[in-house]
Amino acid sequence: MTALWTSDAAAEATGGTLQGPAWAAQGVSIDTRTLTPGDLFVALTDQRDGHDFVADALVKGAAAALVSRVPEGVPDDAPLLVMPDVLEGLEALGRAGRARTKAKVIGITGSAGKTSTKEMLRHVLERQGKTHAAEASYNNHWGVPLTLARMPEDTDYAVVEIGMNRPGEIAPLSSLARPHIAIVTTVAAAHLEAFENIEGIAAEKASIFEGLEPEGAALFNADIETAGVLADTAQRYASDRIGFGALPGAQLHAASISLQETASVVKGSFRGQPFLFKIGAPGRHFAMNALAVWGAAILAGADMGLAAVDLGQWHPPAGRGSREMLALDPVEEWTIELMDDAFNANPASMGAAFWVLKAIPTKDGVGRIAKGRRIAILGDMLELGPTENELHANLADHPAMRSIDRVDCVGPRMRALYDALPERRRGRWTETAEDMAAVAHQLVDAGDVVLVKGSKGSRVSLVVEALRRIATARARGREKERS
Repeated sequence: MTALWTSDAAAEATGGTLQGPAWAAQGVSIDTRTLTPGDLFVALTDQRDGHDFVADALVKGAAAALVSRVPEGVPDDAPLLVMPDVLEGLEALGRAGRARTKAKVIGITGSAGKTSTKEMLRHVLERQGKTHAAEASYNNHWGVPLTLARMPEDTDYAVVEIGMNRPGEIAPLSSLARPHIAIVTTVAAAHLEAFENIEGIAAEKASIFEGLEPEGAALFNADIETAGVLADTAQRYASDRIGFGALPGAQLHAASISLQETASVVKGSFRGQPFLFKIGAPGRHFAMNALAVWGAAILAGADMGLAAVDLGQWHPPAGRGSREMLALDPVEEWTIELMDDAFNANPASMGAAFWVLKAIPTKDGVGRIAKGRRIAILGDMLELGPTENELHANLADHPAMRSIDRVDCVGPRMRALYDALPERRRGRWTETAEDMAAVAHQLVDAGDVVLVKGSKGSRVSLVVEALRRIATARARGREKERS
């Protein structure tokens, strides 16, 4: 097996000093809990000092460790790569990893849809060639260099997600990734506490184009109010500038988007060539992300026929709108349908989830209530700035809200929505996700369709876990009754 990094190559890339015997690493890890034997362990300092875990990493089979000092309890002859700053060392590895590959690199950013678009594009490109992308949302100042440092030299396609929390973060990461194609999925009210207005967010998202390779292509959402900001930046940095959307004038144009129960069908044209494809998930936001994926895949040289087939087989990842049936009584076919979107939230993505919830049919004539309901369990949307209460309350006026039978709210910010809801639609409000999870068994019945959505920090994923446990417990209870 070809090593991802040899000790000599890593030392040359970082300028660090080698200690101990020569080594060869098959991967790069920053967490001993997920470390695989043969990984290079990078001792980053965040909430904990990674140097405290070097000894454990070596015991677990790490090939070596990238450190700024010899940690306590680690022998002097241990395989170490020492340099003054560990994060700078990881960045240097990422830079060298990017430089040595001939892969076509696609960078993705946006206020919503980054991870779903990354996973969709990964799914499409994997059939076209050797494809590399981060397993999770590794999109920040350490996630991007880690993704690049883990990229094998013989990669054909690389998909790099780039995020931000404050101004000035995206451009340096894009310059590190040096994408051939850069995508802005959308611009919405997210991270507003760090920006004066949404135009500032658009300018930050557009800065991904600054890192484009010569002759690079910019793909951006042409349907949003700040499309002009994106287009202006693309004009300065991209040789090829492509707006995608459903409104007239988009170069990558969706003439029609048909939302079905389990899929979305997109029909349109790109530079005179008609296209028709299906995505294995309902939702206009998924359809728009698929437009960007279609354009990026074509620009990267992918086969259009294979791309269309694979888009139809894609489904959202867990926590990003994935859907599952939970059996309350498998014999009676008593089930609820759970839509797990508990990883991220802002007003735009909330609205998109409401439309999907509206499109999913309920099932009547089962359970205690005998009428299936659409239920939304919503956690706080974080980092929205001084208007956060208003932005939460405004969700009550979303057009798709009329199709939702009950809304349960989690967190202090979601109290604003709870108070704005009409009495007939108002469910429970709890201060914490733990409190809502504790009463989850009282919230649902057979035939219901349940959306759980909120920012990761709201911890509404605890409610998702509770609903799964309840379904398992009820099913087991029914089986005991019959035995």
